[in-house]
Amino acid sequence: MAIPDRTVPEHVLEHARHNDELALVDAVTGESLTYAQLAHQVRRTAKGLVRQGIRPGDTVALVSPNRPRFAVGLHAIMAAGATAALINPVLTPPEVARLKELAGVRLTLDLDDLPEGDVDSLPPGNPDATAVVLFSSGTTGLTKAVRLSHRALVANLEQHRPGWRIDATDVLAANLPFFHVYGFAIILNSGLLGGAKLVTMPRSDTRTYLQRLSDHRVTRAFLVPPLAAAVAEHDEPVPELHLRLVLCGAAPLDEDVRERAERKFGAPLRQGYGLTEAGGTHQTFDGDVESDPASVGVLCPGTEARIVAPGTDVDAEEGELLIRGPQVMDGYLNDERATAEAFVDGWLRTGDLVRVHNGRFHVVDRIKEMIKYKGYQVAPAELEAVLRRHPEVRDAAVIGAPDRVNGEIPKAFVVTEGDVTADELMIYVAAEVAPYKKIRQVEFVREIPRSVSGKILRRLLKNSDR
Repeated sequence: MAIPDRTVPEHVLEHARHNDELALVDAVTGESLTYAQLAHQVRRTAKGLVRQGIRPGDTVALVSPNRPRFAVGLHAIMAAGATAALINPVLTPPEVARLKELAGVRLTLDLDDLPEGDVDSLPPGNPDATAVVLFSSGTTGLTKAVRLSHRALVANLEQHRPGWRIDATDVLAANLPFFHVYGFAIILNSGLLGGAKLVTMPRSDTRTYLQRLSDHRVTRAFLVPPLAAAVAEHDEPVPELHLRLVLCGAAPLDEDVRERAERKFGAPLRQGYGLTEAGGTHQTFDGDVESDPASVGVLCPGTEARIVAPGTDVDAEEGELLIRGPQVMDGYLNDERATAEAFVDGWLRTGDLVRVHNGRFHVVDRIKEMIKYKGYQVAPAELEAVLRRHPEVRDAAVIGAPDRVNGEIPKAFVVTEGDVTADELMIYVAAEVAPYKKIRQVEFVREIPRSVSGKILRRLLKNSDR
């Protein structure tokens, strides 16, 4: 696969300065930018950063929710030759400070006070330089700064183009955060590269979300499982939608939820797969949506995969997914040990348990979250899907609770919306799964802790359980 020898701004904004079509618009504030305005402001702001003393190799933080101006700040930092450290704006000040220290941030860019510059030129682009630092827990739960080069990001954008034919007729819902690899690569930069219009929108109730999709005639929507479940359970009339494809990622999606949400959207709802350390690695092509809708699709062009028995280098039919390709990270910043542990003979360990059927990949669960009951492996995601099908259950999470006799037992944390007892839920699950997978304990809670991408924060549940 040929990879253009360009930086991310050069590649994504190559034709922007001659395009007067809308690039981004905010669904709430109305703030908007045409492609020409975007390209102009990126160059002007990049020169402002250089005038302020930012040089290649420096790191500049961007701490902001999704908005049109986010694209200006992001591409300006990279165009100035610096590295953009993308940080979740809802974190507390101490948490933000810790991530800035981890990434070696020199300056934080204020999107409401963008610098303007008059320097003669910008530094020459270096495709091998680190373009962004994204933050990931890796496979240990400790936050790490993931280094992604311009070359890796450009490669990943090119890998998606054959499957997702995004063009100027598309309108993308940009509700998932741009500081996350899903929003950064799959939505923001794929959309801009294709010449689409992106509609930024904050988190909202399901009715408002669906109305925004209708009002802006969105053609491609992007979800995480909790939002898919909310749409599936939405009991009000759905406004007229214009969707061509809906993509769900970040965590496994229950097939029943997928089917019900798909009917509400009136368009194919498919899953993809990726991780911070490698961007998107699997996709369902636009022209192949009818093949195995429960899968996360096929490998993106130029991507290789192996499946090995967890903790080994032995090939297996079901096991840990290993990835190799030009989109893989350069490593974790200032953490050689974690970087070495993330690779096996040049293959990136994903930490996910998968199986393949007819060339299409199915994600079973995170390996580190598998429950070991009497030597059997139990996938929490499978039990959670069963629990969520119960009419009185709104949300659920399952962990392995320590047990002196059995090693671990499946314990469920459940959010209900009706009257149901723990015994009733355990009987309900037992009728659907093998005996060793049965739920042995149930605890009722007000909400399930989740990350911004929708992943269940099981470590918080395990800590509270202890």
